[in-house]
Amino acid sequence: MSQSTPELTKPSPRKVVLPRELHPVAWWVWALGMAAAASMTTNPWILLTIVAVAAIVVEFRRGDAPWALSFGFYLWFGLIIVVIRVVFRIIFGGAMGPDDPVLFSLPSIPLPEVARGIELLGDVTLGSVLAGLYDGMRLAALIICVGAANSLANPRQLLASIPPALYEVGTALVVALSVFPQLADSVKRVTKARRLRGEPGKGVSATRRIVIPVLEDALERSMTLAASMDSRGYGRAGDTPLRDRWLTGTLMIVAMLGLAVGSYGFLDGTAPRILAWPMLGIGVLFAVASMWAAGKRVKRTRYRTIRWQFGEYSAVGSGLAVAIGLKFAGAEHVGVMYPPVDSWPELLPVVILIPLIGALPAILTPPALRDEDTMEDE
Repeated sequence: MSQSTPELTKPSPRKVVLPRELHPVAWWVWALGMAAAASMTTNPWILLTIVAVAAIVVEFRRGDAPWALSFGFYLWFGLIIVVIRVVFRIIFGGAMGPDDPVLFSLPSIPLPEVARGIELLGDVTLGSVLAGLYDGMRLAALIICVGAANSLANPRQLLASIPPALYEVGTALVVALSVFPQLADSVKRVTKARRLRGEPGKGVSATRRIVIPVLEDALERSMTLAASMDSRGYGRAGDTPLRDRWLTGTLMIVAMLGLAVGSYGFLDGTAPRILAWPMLGIGVLFAVASMWAAGKRVKRTRYRTIRWQFGEYSAVGSGLAVAIGLKFAGAEHVGVMYPPVDSWPELLPVVILIPLIGALPAILTPPALRDEDTMEDE
C-alpha cells in the first residue's frame, strides 16, 4: 500500500524594503508641516511632543552624510534660544497681572522719561518667566523642525528638484541651508583631530583653536562650491529676446497683484468674497505661467531623478495632517493650545495624539542610503 508524500511548499519570500534616498521636497514639506503646527500653539507639552517626533524620525531615517549629522547642534541651538528668551523676560519683564506671584526681586535700573513703560530688572514674576519659556519653546521647535529637514534632505537633490525658473534663487537658498550642516561637520572633524593630537579640549584657548580652523574650513568649502558652480554655468546670463522678457515680466506683475489682492481679501473679513479665493487662484495661475515662461530659457539636464513613491506621499501626508489637525484643534480648544500662565497647562489626549501622526515616516518610509549600501552595490 503506497503512501502519498506531502508536497513541500516553499515559503513565500518576504518583501524587503531596500534603502534609498527619499525625495528632499517630501522631507521639507513634512518638516514645514510640523513647524506650522508648532507655530499654532504655546502649550509646552505639545511643543515637546513635536520636538520628540522630529528627533525620532531623524534618528530612524537619517543617513551618514555630513548634512545628516547636524541635528544635535539644532537641539542645542533650540535650548540656547529658550534660555535667552527667559533671560530677556527677566531683564525686560514685568508682572502679567495684579495677582502674578513674585519669584525673586532684582535691583531695578531707572530709565529716562523717553523709555517710559520699560523696566529693567526689578521684580521677576512667575507669569513673565513662563511666558518667556513658552515663546522660547515655540521658536525652538520651529528651528528644530527646520534642522530635521536639513538632516534628512539631500541638498544636492533639492537643488536638482527646483523649477528651472527659480534655479538662481534656489541655488542661493540651498547654499544658505547647507551652511549650518557644513559648520557642524567642520566642528566635529576639528575636535576629533585635536583629540587625536592630545590637545586639551576645554577653556577659552581651546575654543579659539577650534573656531579659527572651522572658519577657515568653511571659507575653503565656500570657495570650492563657488568654483564648481561657476564651472557648471550657474549665474550665467543667456541671450533672452526682449519679447520673452516682457512676457515673463507682465505675467509676474499680474501674479503679484492677484496674490496681494487675494491675501488682503482673505485676511479682511469685511472685504467682498470675490477678492479672496478667486484672486488668489488667479495669482497662483499667473505665477505658474510666469515660472513656465521663465523656465523655457533655462536648459539643464537631470541625472538619476528620484521618483515619488509611497514613502514620499506618506511623509507629506503626515506632515500636512499634523498642521491641519492642530489648526482645527486650535479652533475647538483655545485654552489648550494657548494655556494661561497662571495655571498648569492643560493636556488633552486627543490633542496630544495629533503630533504623533508626524512620526509615521519613521515606519512608512524606506531606510536611508548609507555608505556600506553603496559599497555593496559596487
